[in-house]
Amino acid sequence: MGLVYTEIELSNLLAPDMAAYRTTALVDTGALHLCIPQHIALQLNLKQLEEREVIIADGSRKMVPYVGPVKVTFKNRNCFTGAMVLGDAVLLGAIPMEDMDLIVIPALLKVDVNPLSPNVPLSVAK
Repeated sequence: MGLVYTEIELSNLLAPDMAAYRTTALVDTGALHLCIPQHIALQLNLKQLEEREVIIADGSRKMVPYVGPVKVTFKNRNCFTGAMVLGDAVLLGAIPMEDMDLIVIPALLKVDVNPLSPNVPLSVAK
């Protein structure tokens, strides 16, 4: 399987008049969180909420800014989350994907809404 990318829109939940940022995100079901580069955090005027320690791909630990709140939009789905400021590309992890009820289609190298719940995201709360 190759790398999967998808188009998403990011916006500052506290600044609804500010234009959203459209971007291509690397989809990583092995990662948990939304990660964004510093320049996107600055463009969206996202406030640092705290610092968090993250373990990156090489196993090392690093303290990074955690900013938000961020609205993530994919097709007819939205979620509200924080973001780790890390790296040079947007990474869409498992938590926002689960929140929006998205699925990865490996054969097509794409992401889509769950076909079992095409109109409203489904979530298990038990």
